[in-house]
Amino acid sequence: MRIMKPTRHLLLVLCPMLVLGFLYYSSGRLHLRGWGQKSLYDKQGFLLKLGGNLPLELMYKYGNLSEGVCKPGYAAAKMTTIYPMFAKPAPMFLDPNFRRFSKISNFFPPFGMKTQEKIIDNILTATKSYGLGDELDSQSCKKCIIMGNGGILANKSMGVKIDEYDVIARLNEAPVSGYEKDVGSKTTMRITYPEGAIQKTERYEQDSLFVLSAFKALDFKWLRSIIFKERLRSTEGFWKSVARHVPREPSEMRILNPYFIQEAAFRFIGLPHNNGQMGRGNIPTLGTVAITMALHNCDEVAVAGFGYDMSTPHAPLHYYEKIRMAAIKESWTHNISKEKEFLIKLVKAGVIQDLTNGICGSGC
Repeated sequence: MRIMKPTRHLLLVLCPMLVLGFLYYSSGRLHLRGWGQKSLYDKQGFLLKLGGNLPLELMYKYGNLSEGVCKPGYAAAKMTTIYPMFAKPAPMFLDPNFRRFSKISNFFPPFGMKTQEKIIDNILTATKSYGLGDELDSQSCKKCIIMGNGGILANKSMGVKIDEYDVIARLNEAPVSGYEKDVGSKTTMRITYPEGAIQKTERYEQDSLFVLSAFKALDFKWLRSIIFKERLRSTEGFWKSVARHVPREPSEMRILNPYFIQEAAFRFIGLPHNNGQMGRGNIPTLGTVAITMALHNCDEVAVAGFGYDMSTPHAPLHYYEKIRMAAIKESWTHNISKEKEFLIKLVKAGVIQDLTNGICGSGC
């Protein structure tokens, strides 16, 4: 028995080593076997092979619906097929419980609301409303259209079709009056920031929500001054002149959830993170932010007036002014080419419908 003890000790040492060795060898073989295989997804997490065809389960769900009938959850379902990490719940506007969202609590503007909590509380106490309104909020299925400002809208006579949507979101100072034939006459919300807001009060449409998309801390101070009719102490920090009055009651004003800026920038487009700070080329355009918002809150999503064709430098940049396409210069804050790649993915996969075909041109 004394002779066997060393052998037993030796086995006790060798067995775990053999098991570990086998596991290491197996994992190595598995790793080598997978080496060189192409991923199905790009670095942002989007499916590489995009197609407009519905997966089988969605064909069963939506195939029997009559043409034109709103498809509940359609945009989110299609988005998930090409981007499995998509998580739908993200409210359109901030409400008094906004602190519950860690995704925005940990970021400074524009990607969150860190350090701005008190002023946001102040604003929300005055607005008292945090949705689209009783009628739209109670609607079980919403068709939304995000209106870009591109010259491609001119002379398309799409106004009647645009007005058929439940939610019509317009951006910055793009006018409606005088352009109804091409851009429609209804406005559910006007999303803007201080420098982009309409300055002539008579140009505001009669009924719409005024929605702030804040890109810097100063933007919240500006909105507070508008709501409480206070004089803005200083305009230093704005890159151009800003509106001093907005003809809306506080109950008609909202703060767009900054999560949509964060998600569009870092997850969808893949812009530089820059430690969560605004930096060179890492801010999405307001149009893409609005589309991101719609993907989370609308059942069907369409766009119109998007897309810049740089091969036609003399074409109008916007539908409402004479500035030409050649006036576009490389932006310090935006990355238009990367952003276009993202939007093309959405159109190709049928996640959104581009009524004016400006995103892809003839390439989709």
